[in-house]
Amino acid sequence: MAEAAIRLEQAEYRRSALVEWLTTVDHKKIGILYYWTSIVYLLLAGFLGLLMRIQLAQPDMHFLGPKTYNEVMTMHGTMMIFAVAMPLNAAFFNIAVPLMIGARDVAFPRLNAFSYWSFLFGSLLMWSSFLFGHAPDAGWFGYANLSSSRLYSAGPGLDFWDLGLQVLGISSIAGALNFFVTIVNMRAPGMSLMRMPVYVWMVLITAILILLAFPSLTVGLFMIMFDRYFNTNFFNPLHGGDPVIWQHLFWIFGHPEVYILVLPPMGIISEVLPTFSRKPLFGAPFVIFAGIAIAFLSFFVWAHHMFTVGLGPVPNALFAASTMLIGIPTGVKVFNWLATMWGGSLDFKTPMKFAAAAVWMLMMGGVTGVMHATVPLDYQQQDSYFIVAHFHYVIFGVIVSALLAGTYYWFPKMYGRLLDERLGTWHFWLTFIGTNLTFFPMHFVGLDGMPRRYFTYSAETGWGTWNLVITIGAFILGLAQVLLLINVVKTLRQPATASADPWDGRTLEWTIPSPPPVYNFAVIPTVRGRDAYWIEKYGDGHHAPAATDTTQRREVHEPHHDNPGHGTLPPGVHLPKPSWWPLIVSAGLTAMAAGMIMYGTETLGPLGFPIVGLGTFVVFFGLLGWHFEPAIEHEEAHVA
Repeated sequence: MAEAAIRLEQAEYRRSALVEWLTTVDHKKIGILYYWTSIVYLLLAGFLGLLMRIQLAQPDMHFLGPKTYNEVMTMHGTMMIFAVAMPLNAAFFNIAVPLMIGARDVAFPRLNAFSYWSFLFGSLLMWSSFLFGHAPDAGWFGYANLSSSRLYSAGPGLDFWDLGLQVLGISSIAGALNFFVTIVNMRAPGMSLMRMPVYVWMVLITAILILLAFPSLTVGLFMIMFDRYFNTNFFNPLHGGDPVIWQHLFWIFGHPEVYILVLPPMGIISEVLPTFSRKPLFGAPFVIFAGIAIAFLSFFVWAHHMFTVGLGPVPNALFAASTMLIGIPTGVKVFNWLATMWGGSLDFKTPMKFAAAAVWMLMMGGVTGVMHATVPLDYQQQDSYFIVAHFHYVIFGVIVSALLAGTYYWFPKMYGRLLDERLGTWHFWLTFIGTNLTFFPMHFVGLDGMPRRYFTYSAETGWGTWNLVITIGAFILGLAQVLLLINVVKTLRQPATASADPWDGRTLEWTIPSPPPVYNFAVIPTVRGRDAYWIEKYGDGHHAPAATDTTQRREVHEPHHDNPGHGTLPPGVHLPKPSWWPLIVSAGLTAMAAGMIMYGTETLGPLGFPIVGLGTFVVFFGLLGWHFEPAIEHEEAHVA
């Protein structure tokens, strides 16, 4: 009977690669799906950015018209935030966090898959707006009444934006809930909260931020939807509404969102720098509590985006003070990172280069951010290219650079292959030069009065030279990312020869083979300190031997199983079954959103509510199927 059960189970999982990826609930595969989807979107959104830079390269250009420019600008910003930076973070949540805490999976594997498919379908819904000739054109922040009234934004463009963001928000909240429960409940024995790696701490804080901040955005999006579809007047001042309410709702979400994006990359920096400095992170508890302080204060600074709205001197003064205050824990992190490198045995491999560059660009973006906290300065800088320079140094210079450090750092754990170091060095230097050549001159044209969101300018302004330099830098930046793709393709064509621990790492993911078996750990490890694997290799000493001296290093690896398939799981290990239901429920949810978009058009309006009903039906019965499907494989299938 036992042998028959194994044969039946192996037949069940002898499925095509496409079906395997469509139904997977393995956190590692879901992380890879997140990763590659985000990379594709990075290239697409970056291409939109290059179109904008061509239009602005010289005065009085006619490459893009004003409407097209607004659409390109809106989709560039929206996609970079919600379809590149956030899901790239989610990719590394999935790839690294369960391994770093010694878990075999996430708490809710099918919810994890649902989160990915909702992200994919929601983002595709927004991209499809280009196919219908009605891309959103009100900026990534969608200020009311420009976004809430069909008088100012006719057509379905803002409906794509509103409904697409609602689907993406559901994806983010589901993912945050999953990783919050995973980190709280599924840590290996001995891993107390203060023994968790700093990256895991930053993910935990980020999950809490998402759960607290996204409801504000969701409420605002529903209010815009009701104004657009059902003629309510939440933001219509002619009927007692107030468009400034949208700004409050958006920025109560929007400024914590900055830290939702940046805290996990700060965690990556906190893992990469100690590994390549060959010493522990200096003052790790201070880095952790600085992250908590940043998250707490992020909910008290939103109105610094609104100094010119007319809130009055008292609110402006309070929010200016809180904005300056949040610079203190950020500075704590920077000084701890610098102290980590000081006196270390530095090894400037590609991950280290990107991590160190991210620290430098955080200081650049942070200094200009504190400048915005000064209300008189903000009155000059508001809605100028100085603001664009500031947030691009943070969004691209810090976040994307740190995520690229994570790419090079965890790629061998993802694929069992090390990315080419020479190509990685070229990628780094072109990215670093392109980033600074693109965004630093924006400070000059911004202080000289160039407004943001303008599609052209006259020659008399004198902004042409710097804008040409900015455009050249943008193309260098785009070329650099092509080198990353070349590196990845070249590497994946080679044999998977990376060792389990190619970097002499400090945390638990380096104790298991690269790539990991489907069950992660044959035996759940017991943790004796924050740098659990480092302690196993070198004892409790703070410093390792010099990089050239490997005599004291002890190889400590998990038992290796040649075939990590379902039929050869270690005794007592049970894994969740692949499932179609997460994809089905996500498809139904997206159909509901698509139906609402159709309802807002003249030609397809009569089909709108039937499509909404069909989507609701799919979601309802998909959830029923999800509920009654066995969550894990039958135990007898693994009895020899």
